[in-house]
Amino acid sequence: MEELFDGLLNDHLGFVVWSFVAFIILLVLLGKFAWKPIMAAISERERFIEDSLLKAEAAKQEMALLTAENESLLKQARIERDAILAEAKKLKDQIISEAKEAAQKEGAHMIENARIEINSQKAIAMADVKNQVAALSIEIAEKVLRKQLDDAKKQDELVSDLLKEVKLK
Repeated sequence: MEELFDGLLNDHLGFVVWSFVAFIILLVLLGKFAWKPIMAAISERERFIEDSLLKAEAAKQEMALLTAENESLLKQARIERDAILAEAKKLKDQIISEAKEAAQKEGAHMIENARIEINSQKAIAMADVKNQVAALSIEIAEKVLRKQLDDAKKQDELVSDLLKEVKLK
């Protein structure tokens, strides 16, 4: 078995040595020509990733700032909306109050005008009634005078009695 092992080792020793030499040459060539570009590419890739992370962080901070700003604007808009609604409600209440007051004044004015008109019509009606009573009195007196032209004393008594019966309000 030893012979087999020596034979295999001697036969392949040259191959192992040449493989080792080729590997060393390959390492030197790779180190000289490929290692620097590969490391530069890796370094550039690391910088790109770091820049991307920094940009992402900056974008995240900017988004947080914009979100906070939007929240602030929304809050301010809500406050302004509430103020506008309060002002509109106040104005509406004022307009309603003024309209009620104007309607009450107008109603009171109309009632006063109606009262004046009623009193005026009442006075006219009373004057008309008085005129009618006077006309009736004269008519009665005329009839009495025609019937009793002879007796003046009877005429006076009759007119007095008739006038006492008629009462004016």
